[in-house]
Amino acid sequence: MKQLVLVFIGGGFGSVLRFLIGKWLNTTESGFPLATFAVNILGSLCIGIILGYAAKNEALTQNHTLLLATGFCGGFTTFSTFAYENHMFLKSGDLTSFAFYTIASFTVGFLAVFAGMYLVKFI
Repeated sequence: MKQLVLVFIGGGFGSVLRFLIGKWLNTTESGFPLATFAVNILGSLCIGIILGYAAKNEALTQNHTLLLATGFCGGFTTFSTFAYENHMFLKSGDLTSFAFYTIASFTVGFLAVFAGMYLVKFI
C-alpha cells in the first residue's frame, strides 16, 4: 500500500507541474505543442538523472525510485498527449509538423535520458 501512495503522490506533483508548464508555454499563435515537447524532454532528462544516480550510488531506495521515477516522471511526461497532438497534425494534413515533432521528441528525448545519466557522474 505504501508503494501505491508514493506513486500517487509523485504522479500528482508531476501532473500539476505539467499543467502549469502547459499554461505557461502553450500559445495559440504557433500551433506547435511546445509545452508537451518541453515536458517530455525535461521528463526524459529527469528520469535519466534519477535512475543514473540510483544506479551509480545505490543511494535511492526502491521507494525513492517509485516516488520520483515512476510517480513524478510518469505523471509529468505526456505520451498520450503527444500521440493525440500527432493525430491532429496528421488529420490537418500538416506532415511537416508531424515529422518534425515526432523525430525531435524521440531523438531529443533519448539524448536527454543519456545526458541525465552522464551528468550523474559529476554528482
